[in-house]
Amino acid sequence: MDDLRTQDPDLYSIIQREIDRQNDGLELIASENFVSKAVLQAMGTPLTNKYAEGRPGKRYYGGCEVVDEAEVLAQERAKKLFDADWVNVQPHSGATANHAIYLSMMEPGDRLLGLDLAHGGHLTHGSPVNFSGILYDAHFYGVEQDTGRIDMDKVRDKAKAVQPKMLSVGASAYSRDFDFATFRAIADEVGAILWVDMAHPAGLIAADLLNDPLPHAHVVSTTTHKTLRGPRGGMLLVGNDTENPFGKTWKSGKPKMISELLDSAVFPGVIGGPLMHVIAAKAVAFGEALESGFVDYQQRVIENAQAMAEAFVERGYGVISGGTDNHLMLIDLRSKGLTGKEAEALLGEADITVNKNMVPYDTESPFVTSGIRVGTPALTTRGFGPDEFRHVVDLIDRVLSKRDSEGARELVRREVFVLTEQFPLYDHSVLA
Repeated sequence: MDDLRTQDPDLYSIIQREIDRQNDGLELIASENFVSKAVLQAMGTPLTNKYAEGRPGKRYYGGCEVVDEAEVLAQERAKKLFDADWVNVQPHSGATANHAIYLSMMEPGDRLLGLDLAHGGHLTHGSPVNFSGILYDAHFYGVEQDTGRIDMDKVRDKAKAVQPKMLSVGASAYSRDFDFATFRAIADEVGAILWVDMAHPAGLIAADLLNDPLPHAHVVSTTTHKTLRGPRGGMLLVGNDTENPFGKTWKSGKPKMISELLDSAVFPGVIGGPLMHVIAAKAVAFGEALESGFVDYQQRVIENAQAMAEAFVERGYGVISGGTDNHLMLIDLRSKGLTGKEAEALLGEADITVNKNMVPYDTESPFVTSGIRVGTPALTTRGFGPDEFRHVVDLIDRVLSKRDSEGARELVRREVFVLTEQFPLYDHSVLA
């Protein structure tokens, strides 16, 4: 068989252009990062050929003895990284992992209490357009308008009023740490399952730089990319595996541990064959995260985010909650007379990639928004430090403050290219 360049030159060219886009632009989307060449290599192996429905040692196909080793390696590394009793590394995405949690612990119509998507939550935490809001009776807590922070007393009051079957904690655009211990206390008070979705801060939690949910939550889900800097995928974790306290069992009727419930929900409940090449890449990423340099990287992610937030505030931008504890910040553009949609497009012309995002108590639609979400993991991976991130804020400000000037955007785009040249990322040998 021919290689990609000769077999499919059209797609080869598209991939080359995407490599150029990533190399030459400023990637500030908080949920994105750049994986190592080793992770890329693992994803491009013949492990993609192997069907392996089931779990290691309990497959529905023969010939799985080698890929079993890859999955066990990923499991053991993940358990060590997060000090977990049990993990399942098969979910194809964070949404798939979350789907398995609902399937294992909820019945259609059961009540869910989670962070409002418009206040920084996530689509799979009860949004009415998502399966989680369609199948379950979703209720929401939010952030305070004056502080941009979650008021735990109000969460407790809401939980007592709603009496949810499950209380979820997690966000896609919340820049502060979570008080997991208090969330667990609230869940216990109302008899709810506590589920933590740590997809965004997982790398920071692994580095012990933010509060750890595993001692408190009944179940934890995460993606394996974002701050964790692995391939795109999902994972489930249990910090303290105990006998199923939720009353739900499968058709066998046998008592189940939490881990057994979740394993069955992943397969055959939610997925068929796991992606063994991606699981191998997860193992590589977990191994990288166990190295000493990973903690330093995560420390720099936070330092860079805080420097960036300060620079935005100095230039008169509204930063929700006034700053950040983690890797991201939410910028309110209303004081600048801009929408998130406009800002995303203008910055894109200057090779600066952000995403429009609703801010708490937004008056614009989700398709327009009043804000943008900005994060530091990807550029920190490239080697950017606080000085470079302050420079990036200056470049952003120059584009947005001169929104009618194509010339200003072109000048910034040239400066972006010069800046990125100093921090090389990939060369085209990654296609070899």
